[in-house]
Amino acid sequence: MKALVALILLVQLPIHNAVPAAPPVPLGCDDPESEAAAEVAVNYINSHSQHGYKFALNRIENIRVLPQGLNNDIIFLELDLLETTCPILSPTPLANCTVRSFTEHAVEGDCDVKLQRVDGILSVLASKCHSHADSSEDVLQLCPDCPLLASLNNTEVLTTVTTALNYHNSKTADAYLRLLEIGRAKIQYHPTHVVSVEFAVVATNCSAEVARVNVEACQLLPEDQSNFGFCTATMVTRPSQDLKVDCQLYGHQVPIPDIPFLSQDTSAGLVPSVVQGFTNHNLRFSHNNPVASESSSSEFPTFTLSAKRVAKRAVAEVVQHDKVPRPVGFLPPPPPPCPGKIHHFKI
Repeated sequence: MKALVALILLVQLPIHNAVPAAPPVPLGCDDPESEAAAEVAVNYINSHSQHGYKFALNRIENIRVLPQGLNNDIIFLELDLLETTCPILSPTPLANCTVRSFTEHAVEGDCDVKLQRVDGILSVLASKCHSHADSSEDVLQLCPDCPLLASLNNTEVLTTVTTALNYHNSKTADAYLRLLEIGRAKIQYHPTHVVSVEFAVVATNCSAEVARVNVEACQLLPEDQSNFGFCTATMVTRPSQDLKVDCQLYGHQVPIPDIPFLSQDTSAGLVPSVVQGFTNHNLRFSHNNPVASESSSSEFPTFTLSAKRVAKRAVAEVVQHDKVPRPVGFLPPPPPPCPGKIHHFKI
């Protein structure tokens, strides 16, 4: 009995020499865990975007991890993305999509993403994004003769799209195509006058031959048979006229939910997504994951600290923890570097 009491007293005695565990070192923007979270975030953004093109990661601007409990973290990411040449409805995997070059008048996306990591499994809770084209001055400085992005509702752009789609439908024996949206447009004025356009299309339930007789009979295919595609066209108006059109259908695709223009007649070439003054489809959307395991609040922390201030704060935290006795020769870990590396180029 005396031995048992002594053992209990021993267990209850405070252990003054125990070294408290230091908090985990903050993630750096180029850490593999950060890259993995960014990959999940970009895939989520592309899968929930409704217009334009797929975006690829260019740089992780900032990352913040908030522990929620055992093996449960909330991760906030601030990402820079770049537009690729793959339309949003294209089945091409993002890894095989080419990032649009700087001289093509590149478009950058800025996104804040909130994720949850439970037992190593990442899921997106919410995202906020917008995009903008690079400044005309930057493009012309590097490439003075490169054509710039034109407004999607420019008269020449709309005329070229309508002419190109009518030309394709007049030459094909396949399904009659209708316009979904204009993706991009550029106008070159010298030495020749050239209008270049890119636009998404959808197949109808009748052939182009039938449409020539009764176009009003052509309706969009049922959802389980939907077939989207993409066209590029260039029209030269001076010094001589020339039109080149190339349209490709992807095969059956499950449409993105809540696309409003699928139920509207766009055969006239005017689509709801064409907004006054827009030169590109802005990646402007906020999305909450309705099946997230945590509250899908779209609130994000404001990343206002510069990289130097973040580094200083990390060093201060390390110094604070180093007041605890350390083994001889212990070196504190370096502060996490943010922003991360640039994968393609900086706008």
